[in-house]
Amino acid sequence: MISDFDTSRRLNLMGASLADLQALCDQEGFPKYTAKQLADWIYRKRAVSIDQMSNISLKARQRLHDVSYIGRSAPTQVQTSLDGTKKYLYSYGEGRVVESVFIPTERSDGGERGTLCISSQVGCRMGCRFCVTGQQGFRGNLSAGEILNQIFSLPEFDRLTNVVYMGMGEPLDNCDAVLQSLQALTETWGLAWSPTRITVSTVGVMPAVTRFVEQSRCHLAVSLHNAYGHERGELMPIEKSYSIEKVVDTLRRYDWDGQRRLSFEYIVFRGMNDDLTHAAELVRLLHGLKCRVNLIRFHTSPGMPFHTAGEPVMQRFRDYLLQHDILCTIRASRGEDIMAACGLLAGKAEGDATATTAAIAERPMPEAAPMGRGIRPNATRRPAAATSSERGRTRTSSNKDTYKYNKQR
Repeated sequence: MISDFDTSRRLNLMGASLADLQALCDQEGFPKYTAKQLADWIYRKRAVSIDQMSNISLKARQRLHDVSYIGRSAPTQVQTSLDGTKKYLYSYGEGRVVESVFIPTERSDGGERGTLCISSQVGCRMGCRFCVTGQQGFRGNLSAGEILNQIFSLPEFDRLTNVVYMGMGEPLDNCDAVLQSLQALTETWGLAWSPTRITVSTVGVMPAVTRFVEQSRCHLAVSLHNAYGHERGELMPIEKSYSIEKVVDTLRRYDWDGQRRLSFEYIVFRGMNDDLTHAAELVRLLHGLKCRVNLIRFHTSPGMPFHTAGEPVMQRFRDYLLQHDILCTIRASRGEDIMAACGLLAGKAEGDATATTAAIAERPMPEAAPMGRGIRPNATRRPAAATSSERGRTRTSSNKDTYKYNKQR
């Protein structure tokens, strides 16, 4: 299959908007309705070849071969975790390799939730100290077509219920391509998915956060990890350019009362950000903002001096937030045995003794449908009194009794 790296002179139809397709049809003298036919074949019928477009004339299809292509490429490797999670590796040429993760979860009603975590960049330039991808450096942005290929070429496509842009890279550092891919997923000419099926993660890149909120209706997840700015800055260099205080202040200007969800991701590091002092500061930062906090275990990686907090500590942290009207869940870890859990994607073709690895480069494509200064990783802090950060603040009524420990990712 042809993919984005094979040509720069032809239009990749995968990722093209309806306006792009209309411009192509105008350029080639095709009937105006051809643009909608193309969109239908690319996104609804998931065609892998222009030759499949049977309601477009043979002459037009021959010309389309000359000026365009469908950038679909199968994953080159898959690893299967003991818990059923699958990690796929995609190669886009010239050493540009990314990973995506399919996470099947059984719902309480007996059905299945199928979540796909996709990448938006090759590597990442954010440099977060706890992230494997961030330690690799930056090798380039993915195009909208390369982002979408991870979805459309997924063998489990028909089982998908949700997509999260939480794989390799910082999505809003590649804002143009990410927004273009979201259009193809949510517009009526594309897959026509509800935006609430999609979550985009960010460390807080401004002003791209504002652009995303105003141009998309998808969920937003902000990687926070520490409410103290000086400590966050030692873990996440982005804090020195765009502080979390300013990011949160910006998000307060928008309405989060509808179906759209705002969440904050918080990896709980042992002895670093896991005490009630940090919980109280998090309450102060998010007070009055409709959102949820997802607590995440740190997944150990060779060479990193961090450790995850114990379960009792995480539960205490969660309970403190719930008692102060912050909706909070503890996210279940998935795929850790194949380095597919949060923060572990490395974009490397490698096997794992605990996983089933299979090379699938020749697999046919799916059928088209007709920290603070001096902080130490193992340092401990004395928890502040629960009321020390609360004086002078008014609380809304709490519905904490309705909140349940969420074991789904």
